[in-house]
Amino acid sequence: MLLYINIKYFIMTAKSKYQAVLDLGELLKIQDGNVSEENGVLKIKGTAKTPYEKNIIWDKIKEIGGSNPTDIKANISVADESVYALHTVKSGETLGKIAKHYYDSASKYQAIFNANTHILKNPDLIHPGQELVIPNL
Repeated sequence: MLLYINIKYFIMTAKSKYQAVLDLGELLKIQDGNVSEENGVLKIKGTAKTPYEKNIIWDKIKEIGGSNPTDIKANISVADESVYALHTVKSGETLGKIAKHYYDSASKYQAIFNANTHILKNPDLIHPGQELVIPNL
């Protein structure tokens, strides 16, 4: 009986330890999600829309478990590898601010503009609600 209680406690601890990862997956609407536990390892699986979403899931895992966690295994695939991310413009944003967010460099705004010339005519004129393609660099 004691062994059973200890295993049950460990399973709940592993899941609760990574609850922020599971919450992020729900927020990002990760598709085909599956969460299980096997031999003290939390296993998560799902499909992110873009590489950026996959990266932020992995960043959250590393934030919680360190650079090489052994108590979680994640199998996150990507539905669309043709773009890095999709971004909905918010009030006050510029292409430079958006480029800084995704690429750590505001000067890469031109790549975002070039990927969106079907909806943008001027890199200095974007509007809240527009959905922009953030290209792979």
